[in-house]
Order: sequence, then structure tokens, then C-alpha cells
Amino acid sequence: MIDADVVVGLEVHCQLDTKSKLFCGCSTDYRNDGPNTHVCPVCLGLPGTMPVLNKRVIEYAMKVAKSVNCTIADESEFARKNYFYPDLNKAYQITQYDKPLALGGYVEIEGDDGKERKIQLTRIHVEEDPGRLVHMGNAERGRYSLVDYNRAGIPLIEIVSEPDMRSPKEARKFLNKLRATLEYLGVFDSEKEGSLRVDANISLRGSERVEIKNITSYKGVEKALTFEVTRQKNLIRRGLKVERETRHYLEARGITQSARSKEMENDYRYFPEPDLRPLRVQSWVKEILLPELPDARRERFVQQYGCSLNHARTLTGELRMANFFEAVVTGDEKNLCALAATWIADTLAGELNYRSMGIDAVDAKSFTGLLQLLIGETITDKSGVEVLRVMLDQRLRSEPAETPEAIVSRLSLAKTSGDDAALMSIIHEVITGNPKAVEDYSAGKNGALNFLVGQAMKKTRGCADPGELNRLMVAALKSREQ
Repeated sequence: MIDADVVVGLEVHCQLDTKSKLFCGCSTDYRNDGPNTHVCPVCLGLPGTMPVLNKRVIEYAMKVAKSVNCTIADESEFARKNYFYPDLNKAYQITQYDKPLALGGYVEIEGDDGKERKIQLTRIHVEEDPGRLVHMGNAERGRYSLVDYNRAGIPLIEIVSEPDMRSPKEARKFLNKLRATLEYLGVFDSEKEGSLRVDANISLRGSERVEIKNITSYKGVEKALTFEVTRQKNLIRRGLKVERETRHYLEARGITQSARSKEMENDYRYFPEPDLRPLRVQSWVKEILLPELPDARRERFVQQYGCSLNHARTLTGELRMANFFEAVVTGDEKNLCALAATWIADTLAGELNYRSMGIDAVDAKSFTGLLQLLIGETITDKSGVEVLRVMLDQRLRSEPAETPEAIVSRLSLAKTSGDDAALMSIIHEVITGNPKAVEDYSAGKNGALNFLVGQAMKKTRGCADPGELNRLMVAALKSREQ
């Protein structure tokens, strides 16, 4: 539900997935290597070094700007942002200030009221990432901290929104849409640790703005903002003033904590970077080609595959899931599309989330085989879920993968026919073992029938068709009354 008093704006820092850093040739693939092993005099900021701009970074940034409807500036320039912090090796950060690469733009999301909304953007600018601190102990009570400069100089874009969001939930939707767009563009890898960080600005109308720094997960943004809404409302209710400040989100505790008073822009003493020339890249705009983006793919899934709008939105909200769906249905779209959309968007997504697994862990060919067993009525939906769980658990434990057919055979999950004497035996066993339920059914209590069918379904381990089992149960009960 939209809260008219809540005002949210986001500053999203996204690492661009280039092979080398922004101003030097050091590799950006540092995450599995030791600290301070991907550094050089340039990214360490040693005296006498000169930055050399990575052209691919600017191309990637322009691609993002074009995808979210920004205007590329006729001229942009880098600036020095001066502040002291242990992981900022030069004591200044090379960023863009009053002349950013791109201005304006918007991202469309589904608002809390169910209607499409345009979240306006202020700007997109390019900057370098600082290093990182490794706290020995924890961030609150660590005994000491170490500095790793492997991250220093990694190319970032900062996407700044207008304060157009009216709830923590809308903020999360904005981030999900933005992440999907970045992945479709091929400029960003969300699987890399620290690849996206968010500073969230939130206020209640008439009160000061509070900034929550360096939130590293989409869920974390929603939770941090939800906590902050409650905290600020409680302050106002008690007649206290909301102070303008910077706070940190403590994810383990689900709270925000005061860090420092909020700096003003003049505290950073911005001035143009003397070692880099201004950028004039308007002539590149027409050469920047965009792939099919999430909204276009969503519409195509509705038109080409007959997906419902909700399923299409879920399937295309993540590039890997959209690719998986198309890999599953290729070759038999007519028969597979409807079932595949439901099973991937609902059943598979839920099972993967429960196991903290990505969709890349699922073999598309094997999943197609599972759907074909369902379409051919070889197994019931309930048995299908059991087969899927076995498939995922085998992958999770790095065990040899069985085909869906082999799992059905090994666990005896094939659908039981109504002509099967074993099924009729189970029905009579359930009727005999539950005289009270049978009596209730005879008295006209329909819930008793559901109970009896459920008991029979348990004994068949979900292998019986529910509709057929229901019909046979009613027939058996009626013959007993005669």
C-alpha cells in the first residue's frame, strides 16, 4: 500500500563487467585471489602516475543510459571528490560531478497500486570504486581492519533516481527492474559479490532526509527502508526531530544505526580532474545497439508463447530464467508453453529459492523430459514435484544426475490406473479404516469425502489422478450404501 508521507530516492552503484579497471590495465577478476594482488601504481594512486581511460567502460555506461531513456551529454568531465577514508588510497575519488555522462531518463515499474509508474532518473555518471576494508571480528566491534585495494579502480556507474518511490516495496521493484535491464545489456554480473550497492535516501514529508549507506542486497534495501519508516514515524509521534544523517544498515539485526552527520556537497571540495580530458561522445550514440530488453521480451512471451502477463513478468524478470524457459520449450512450443510457464514461474522458482540455488543448476533438457511425463499423464502433478525435488537435490549434493524417467521408475511414481486392483484395494482399505468419515459422508458432510480422498492419495504417494480417485471413491461409497 502506498504511503503518501514516504519519499524514497536511490543511488545505485553498479560495477561494470569489463576485463580491466577504469584507469589502468589491472584485471577486474579479483574475487578468488589474495588481497592486493590485482594492483598497480595507477590504481594504488602512487605519486607521478597518470590515469588512462578505459573506452569500453564509457561504451557500457552509454548502453545503460540509452536503455533507460537518458540524454547523453554533449560534454562530460571527470572530477576529484576529496575525502579521507582508509580504503581511498589517493584521498580522493575520480568521479563525475557537475558534468555527468547522462541526464534524465526513467525506469518503468508496477506501482503498489498495480498501475505502471515511471520512476524518473536524475543522472548516470561514471566513477572508480575505492578499495575495501576487511574487519577482523565484525564491523561493529572488530579488533582491527585490513585494507584490500584489489577493488580500487573497478569501473562503476552511479544511477541516481528522483525521490519518486513511495514505499520500500516500490524501491525493491525498481532495483529488480534495473538489475534485469543491466543483465540483459550484458554489462553487469549480479552473481559477483559486491557488484551492486545501494545508498537509499528516505524521508517523511516535512522532515529531514536520512541516507542509508552501502546496502548490498535487494531484500536488504526493502528491509532497511521499512525499519527506517517505522523509526522516523516513532520519532515524530514522540514529538522528536528526525536528524539529517548517514546511517548504516546492520543486516544481521535488521536495523539501521547512526554513522555520522550527513556531509554537504561543499565538504567534498570537487574540482575538475586535471589528468583527464573532457568527454565528447555524442557521435557514438547511434553506434550503441541495444538487445531485446525485459519489457520487450515480456510482451513477446505473451504474444509468442501465450503466457499470462504475470507469468511473462516473472519469467523475463531475470535473464537466466527467460533463457531457460525458451530452451525448455524449443522444438515443442505448442504443447509445452503453458505447462512450462506455470512450472518454471511457480513450482521451480519456489524449489530453487528454498535451496538457495540458481536456475543455472537445472538442466533444460531434463526439465523438458519432466514436463513431457506430465503432459503424457505418466505421472501426477504431485509426483512431478517429487521428481523435481530429487533432481535438484542430486545437483545440490553433486550426485550423478538421473533422468526424470529413471527417478519415476526407481521410486514407483508412475500414475496408478483406475482399473488397477491395487488402487481399488486402497480405496476399500480407507473406507473400512475410517467409519466415522464414512458416516459423516452419508450424513451429507462434503468435507468427509475430501478427507477420504486425501487418505487414499497418501497411500498412493500421490500417484493416483485426484479427479479419478474422487470419482472412484464416490462410486465405492454409493455401492456401500446400496
